[in-house]
Amino acid sequence: MKIGSIVEYIDQQKIIAAVILSEKKGRLKLLNENSREVSFSEKRLAHISQVCLDIGQSRNYLINHLQSVTENRRQLSEKIDIKELWEILHEESGDIDISTMTLFCFDPPLTPDHEAAVIRAFFNDRLYFKFNQILFAPFTPEQVAAKKKQIKEAEKKERLIQKAVTWLSAMQSESGDSGPGPCDPEVLDILKAYYLFGNDADNASIARQMIKNAGLGSPDPLFDFFVRSGIWHPDENIDLLSMEVPTTFPREVHDAAKKLVLTQTDIFHDPVRRDFTHIPMITIDGQSTLDYDDAISLEHTEQGYRLGVHIIDVGAYITSGDSVDMAARQRASSIYMPDDKLPMLPPNLSEDLCSLKQGEARPGISTMVHMNRFFEIIDVKIIPSIIRIHQQMSYTEANLLNGKDDPITSLHKIATLLREKRLKAGAVQITLPEVNVWLEASGEIRYAKVDRENPSRMLVSEMMIFANSLMAKFLADHKMPAVFRSQPPPGQRLFKGVETALLPNLMQRKHLSRAVISTTPQPHSGLGVTAYATATSPIRRYHDLLTQRQIKAVLGMNPAYSKNDLEDILAAVSGPMANAGRIQGARKRYWLLKYLESMRGSNVEALVLDCYRDHYNIVLKEFMIEAKLPSSGLKLKTGDILQVTIQHVDARRNQLSLFAV
Repeated sequence: MKIGSIVEYIDQQKIIAAVILSEKKGRLKLLNENSREVSFSEKRLAHISQVCLDIGQSRNYLINHLQSVTENRRQLSEKIDIKELWEILHEESGDIDISTMTLFCFDPPLTPDHEAAVIRAFFNDRLYFKFNQILFAPFTPEQVAAKKKQIKEAEKKERLIQKAVTWLSAMQSESGDSGPGPCDPEVLDILKAYYLFGNDADNASIARQMIKNAGLGSPDPLFDFFVRSGIWHPDENIDLLSMEVPTTFPREVHDAAKKLVLTQTDIFHDPVRRDFTHIPMITIDGQSTLDYDDAISLEHTEQGYRLGVHIIDVGAYITSGDSVDMAARQRASSIYMPDDKLPMLPPNLSEDLCSLKQGEARPGISTMVHMNRFFEIIDVKIIPSIIRIHQQMSYTEANLLNGKDDPITSLHKIATLLREKRLKAGAVQITLPEVNVWLEASGEIRYAKVDRENPSRMLVSEMMIFANSLMAKFLADHKMPAVFRSQPPPGQRLFKGVETALLPNLMQRKHLSRAVISTTPQPHSGLGVTAYATATSPIRRYHDLLTQRQIKAVLGMNPAYSKNDLEDILAAVSGPMANAGRIQGARKRYWLLKYLESMRGSNVEALVLDCYRDHYNIVLKEFMIEAKLPSSGLKLKTGDILQVTIQHVDARRNQLSLFAV
């Protein structure tokens, strides 16, 4: 390597000209065109010219000369039409060396500047040729097309990032409720997806760059930006979005549902069905219920009583595999939230055609139980039926009638006996209060603590457990695969019978085994029955609709699902079913926390559940919300009752900070 040789190297995607000042064991000391002295390996040089400079000249002279060389080479490189060269050479096979490529680009006589200009040109435009400063190879037309696509996508990406930075920066500088105006829809989609799905979002890397370039430390401020821009509501249900739960039905499903409502059917003329419309039937539900799927009847007979649990036959209208059925399968369950309801079936079905509305005849599946006068079971029959509701009661109305009027009084006695039987069989009865929360039309948050052990709720609960267990036994006896629910014994049994104290019930709940869904019957320890399948809510749960169809298959009314069919469907609905449960729980907690936001500084009663080194797990008794309490300075034990002050609440971030009074 000659001292004084003009060389070029690449630094930060730029070609820099320099002169060699000294050389030692392959390391070069260079003076570059920017008046900087750098140490460089000769292996990393992009071009070596045979032209040498007298390094004895002044530093300014050397720098000016290098700058002149650079400018000359730049001008020469701009004369090279790489695309035209590629069109001539791309069908040629083999590599092209630098000397040959220089001849393609320039007419003789050639100088080192021409050769260096070729390198510069191909360095700046890498679309058509692959090169390594010595050899050049034209890309195929397919490779060029792919690279053009990559370049186009990169340019689009850069445009999107810049649009995002402009909008995000403006949002940061804006004050008040309004933002700087609309943002590019594609940018919004990228940012929303990243906020919801994080690194699992399709364009997560672009979103991260947007946020970084805008000077945001995290995606957290995006929520406020979306709210201020009117894209999201301040109480936006993020879980619905992140779990991609469908909130509307496709037009084809609406059309199919409308057709079902309008189309006359021969359901009521089916000779298989028994006409039970003369039997007095009641529904008992919450005051706001609109979708009624179960009813109860009790008749006096010569031997004693005939108890009936009647379920709307949803399958009489909805065929397995049709558009409405597939939409229901996609949802797997209705979702009930304080501020919204997402039905499994379109409302004109769930609240009308498939709902047990008072005075309207409906197809049903009736479980008829003959009992003697001591309420002992004589026989059970499951019968396809035509039913009509005579009275729709609320839980409150039914409670007022208990002990005063039949059939409520007798039904409550039967329910009490059914529970006692289950408890003797080893059932684990968890008797925890339920806190319901809802929004008034004015937007005011209201809540009510409900005793689930009050007479009417206990009555309905026991009747549904009884009917479900009888239908499960019916399916098991006929060796029909179905959606059976089982539960192994609890890890630890803390009490027997009915325990009303809060702490034992909360602790016992932690020891319950996970319920198991399978297509074969197994004992359900928690309920104290030998087989169990939910079939009493086919409007609201897809599992129940499947069970109902299998019962009808035994009765010869429709084809049966095979074991494999059911297992495939169960696998498909397991995710949506789990999501529905998570969303209901999370949304209920959100609105309770939202209510507690207005109670900052207030004192509430709490129960200690668990003790740890740095905190206690407690439950706010009035709201049945579990939270952490810092243990500093406290000496508490499980079961202690104390007053805590609500210090900080942020419903959206699921934050609740408390301290002991």
